[in-house]
Amino acid sequence: MNVGTAHSEVNPNTRVMNSRGMWLSYLLGIGLLHLILLSIPVASVPLGTPFETPDQGKARLLTHWEQMDYGCMYLLLHTVKGTLFETPDQGKARLLTHWEQMDYGVQFTASRKFLTITPIILYILTSFYTKYDRGHFVVNTVSLLTVLIPKLPQLHGVRLFGINKY
Repeated sequence: MNVGTAHSEVNPNTRVMNSRGMWLSYLLGIGLLHLILLSIPVASVPLGTPFETPDQGKARLLTHWEQMDYGCMYLLLHTVKGTLFETPDQGKARLLTHWEQMDYGVQFTASRKFLTITPIILYILTSFYTKYDRGHFVVNTVSLLTVLIPKLPQLHGVRLFGINKY
């Protein structure tokens, strides 16, 4: 039992994505990032090369938007290990990423499905608005796979090539 704490969870990281308003906050954060990038005047303007049209400037902006979201998601869910809190679990959570701690490791919960389907929807939207341009499509596909592959149940607790082992 944790004396002097307000929660009854052994590890608060396990339930944070199920807390009230977390999904809405994530979606609003994605939308706010998009609006911030759109408000930068230089970001959506073509680079000035004779072959780039204004639509390609917006396509570049959408690709950057998607990569920023994927990068943050990968960093926070699949790279950072441990907890922010002192937990009485004898250090079990110290070696697990946030994705592995979420919902006590149970696969296919609502929050895991939400965090898996959101990048796919973002990928579909970005691909549509970039008009399936080959360069953007390849970059967006690689980014999507970088975020989705670590979420597979077969890779739960697996460290490829010893990366992020300790």
